[in-house]
Amino acid sequence: MDYALLTEKIVKALVVDQDAVRVKEFKDSLENGVHLEVMVDEKDLGRVIGKDGKTALAIRTLVQASSALHDNKFVKINFDKF
Repeated sequence: MDYALLTEKIVKALVVDQDAVRVKEFKDSLENGVHLEVMVDEKDLGRVIGKDGKTALAIRTLVQASSALHDNKFVKINFDKF
């Protein structure tokens, strides 16, 4: 399963500047883990994080649920701006 692609599609649906969305995947120190770094335009960061972090939590939940259905990896997602 390509978690970077899934995350990118979800984030692009939320932001105004879709061309500025970048998702990089890194192998986590855990054998069964994936670390994703999501970069968006500074103006779109609030849209991605949401009030009290609820949107970011929802994105993490969707990607982790997808992982549970496919290969059960722990997915860690960080959001940042350019």
